[in-house]
Amino acid sequence: MSERDPGTDDWQPWDRGRPADATEVTPTDAPPEPTWARTPEPTQPVPAAGATAPYTPISGSWSALPTAPPPAPLAGPDGAAVGARRRGPGWGALVGATVAAALMAGTGGGIVGGYLADRGGEAGGGSVPTAAAPTPGPGATTRPQGSIANIAATALPSVVTLRVQGADGGATGSGWVYDDAGHVVTNNHVVASVGAKGKVTVVLSNGKQVSGTVVGTDASYDLAVVKVSGADLTPLTVGRSRDVVVGDQVIAVGAPLGLDSTVTAGIVSALDRPVTPGGESDQSFINAIQTDAAINPGNSGGPLLDMAGEVIGVNSAIAAIPGSSIGGGQSGSIGVGFAIPSDQVATTVQQLIATGKAVHPVIGVFLDSTYDGEGVRIADEGPNGAPAVDPEGPAAKAGLRPGDVIVAFEGAPVSNDGELVVKIRARRVGDSVRLTVRRNGGEQDVTMVLKGSE
Repeated sequence: MSERDPGTDDWQPWDRGRPADATEVTPTDAPPEPTWARTPEPTQPVPAAGATAPYTPISGSWSALPTAPPPAPLAGPDGAAVGARRRGPGWGALVGATVAAALMAGTGGGIVGGYLADRGGEAGGGSVPTAAAPTPGPGATTRPQGSIANIAATALPSVVTLRVQGADGGATGSGWVYDDAGHVVTNNHVVASVGAKGKVTVVLSNGKQVSGTVVGTDASYDLAVVKVSGADLTPLTVGRSRDVVVGDQVIAVGAPLGLDSTVTAGIVSALDRPVTPGGESDQSFINAIQTDAAINPGNSGGPLLDMAGEVIGVNSAIAAIPGSSIGGGQSGSIGVGFAIPSDQVATTVQQLIATGKAVHPVIGVFLDSTYDGEGVRIADEGPNGAPAVDPEGPAAKAGLRPGDVIVAFEGAPVSNDGELVVKIRARRVGDSVRLTVRRNGGEQDVTMVLKGSE
């Protein structure tokens, strides 16, 4: 592919590819889209005029989350500008790892899918804290070093359960100790219901309960930081998710269905999986690690560990089979779970601790949610007459225009809006990226420097 000549306004045809007059596939011709079970809302809001994030309204079918009574005590007998188009095999509903006492605006307590909670750029900078080894729990010294049992016993004292109560209901999720200052990492959707007058209770592995204060949240990356004091906490070490490969063994720790200190194991099934679960106001963009380790509602925010006992991800979502009883009160692991990579976690958490908010990389375009051809099309116009290409944004400076079709990101094909957004969000503000763009049948490679936006 040739580089764009910055001195010309028009690109010459290079690869005719898809003819300009080709018939586009309409939404009714497209294959059925998967359902996403976290929220009953059907669409994502249109960004405000002038926004630079590459957002488009979400389309497709959405399922309400199931509800069920919470599990009884053990002694008792009872127990991505996002992807408007998601082509290819349906993964089913993406469910968060949270169990809710109330379904968002809620009714009833119990197990709720969505994100995995049990519902009842570059700011901050610096290096990722390297924690001292947590004190091994009972039995750790009797198992071989590097065994699942040894890693679990060592990590469990650093994993907590969060109980959140807000005006609209509550949630129970998981979290883990990030540093010696008492910062605990969890998912945004675990603490989203706390509001201004809500309450966060952090239950330590020894059963002690302490109050927590939300330091910062970021819905786009589905991450949050809670601060606790008055407790002797040992942080986990944050590993390098960029070193993870498919087939690596992993361990998930958390409180599925409110059952604290639960450990499951599996492997890394896939990397860089574009996952965009979320509700109308908190759509998330996760360049996820996929794992077959059992992750269930309540695991949200818990760590995904490698065999060195280091955090390589934060458990956030699971998939559900289309047509299953996800909307009828039944949800759980089918061996397809997703975690936010630790490299992204470290960057975002440092920003949240420093400023209470996170900055996201953007290219400064609105995407066409009705387009169903190859690649991702820049809209002709933004919401309320706003420009589809921010005049001061990276895309405009690289020469992109309304109607251009982005077909690849760093040489990798882009098949839908959500995939593009996730790839962008996996980078950092200030990174230089290469996009392959089609215009008038010709393709060109362009480079741009990602801009920061809240």
